[in-house]
Amino acid sequence: MADPRGFLEVPKKEAKYRPVAERVQDWDDVYVHADDPTKVLAEVSTQARRCMDCGIPFCHSGTAGCPLGNLIPEWNDLVRRGRWDAASSRLHATNNFPEFTGMVCPAPCEAACVLSISERETGGSVTIKRIEKTIAYESWAEGVIGPEPPESKTGKSVGVVGSGPAGLAAAQQLTRAGHDVTVYERDDRLGGLLRYGIPEYKLQKSDIDRRIAQMRAEGTEFVTSCDVGTDLTVEDLRARHDAVVLAIGAMEARDNPVPGRELNGVHLAMEHLVPANRECEGDGPSPITAAGKHVVIIGGGDTGADCLGTAHRQGAASVVQLDYNPELPDERDDSRSPWPTWPLVMRTSSAHAEGGERKYQVAVQRFLGDVEGNVTTMVLAEVEVQRDADGRREIRPVGDEFEIPCELALFAIGFAGVERGELLSGLEIEPNKRGAISCGSDWQTDAPGIFVCGDAHRGASLVVWAIAEGRSTARAVDEFLVGESDLPSPVRPAALPLSVR
Repeated sequence: MADPRGFLEVPKKEAKYRPVAERVQDWDDVYVHADDPTKVLAEVSTQARRCMDCGIPFCHSGTAGCPLGNLIPEWNDLVRRGRWDAASSRLHATNNFPEFTGMVCPAPCEAACVLSISERETGGSVTIKRIEKTIAYESWAEGVIGPEPPESKTGKSVGVVGSGPAGLAAAQQLTRAGHDVTVYERDDRLGGLLRYGIPEYKLQKSDIDRRIAQMRAEGTEFVTSCDVGTDLTVEDLRARHDAVVLAIGAMEARDNPVPGRELNGVHLAMEHLVPANRECEGDGPSPITAAGKHVVIIGGGDTGADCLGTAHRQGAASVVQLDYNPELPDERDDSRSPWPTWPLVMRTSSAHAEGGERKYQVAVQRFLGDVEGNVTTMVLAEVEVQRDADGRREIRPVGDEFEIPCELALFAIGFAGVERGELLSGLEIEPNKRGAISCGSDWQTDAPGIFVCGDAHRGASLVVWAIAEGRSTARAVDEFLVGESDLPSPVRPAALPLSVR
């Protein structure tokens, strides 16, 4: 059984970040590189003592905690007892890629931990994310993780469009079920937003390459630089496969056509992040760099934080991040976000700790530029957020305008859904009002034999939700092809995520 007094005797201890002055000079992992891995394992094993194996463990509840249903108390107890190989088995039973979630997931499991009810008395949640990541990396180091090819083949073929976390999870599950799976990716490298959207310092791309190698060894086929619908017609796609999974993400970025939007130096966030990641891959210098510039990031979410960390590493002269919402409190307000829901509290990412300024309750009104058409200034105003009679959000200026220097502006204000194109039009699929692709209870779209999962289905969300939907869709496809399935299905299409800000 778990240690019932562990949380009383062991203080919470997170992984250490590298010094700011050091880490902003490179694109390596932001965490300290341990000289003695055995000390890290011992420390993490001690941290696992804090897990009480609660009678009702909300940490792996899909409605508040982990949508994958990760067996967190079980692998915490195995880590506590030093059984790392068994912990890896339990972790991989529910999560195909725990090193991805261990690095980039905001950890709703920790917010739903029973020790989060009263953090002052308990010291805070179990360090679930740190333990998960350590299990994954220790498993690779000890050779515990390897290919798991199917024992037999079904003779059925599945095409997966998109190689982000949802597509990769679906593909791996379906390959292991015995189907012939081909993943199509329009970029030149695999991984989707894991590859080109998340900065290298936040997720090392060697982690993706290692998983791709495992999947190739299991039998999954990959085709890169293939824009399905154009390079491969919908007719050919259907002819090649008995079923198709759309895991195309929600890459239609939101924009704000304020006056001056057309000036040089005003970009969408992905126009900055993608070439920065390509530079880390060795593709040459990014054409959009923050080096020596006054940078303003519009948007207070994770994408904005990714732009912030990237700007630091590119050598920005200054960085300001804007948010039209009020500044959040440091502690959970039970009237707004009671446990075990996601707490609306002030969060400081590794990028925020590296510098820059955050401004709240402000919004851009217009950009000003020089005679050559380059942006030089941003005009802001204080604002308040209201709701109209239909519940739609309205952002209204309430204060005087003021100016700040701006030589690079980045819109990181979210995504409006899937990108329209030849693929969806060829399949005769029309996105819904949210810009997403609807499906039935079997994850099948209105087009027969065409399934959907991940951000394409639910809108821009978390990596952990993408993996959960990929796994669930794989089971639905397996049942569609052979009539039954032993694959797990952690979530249902009707399940909606809690708001994670």
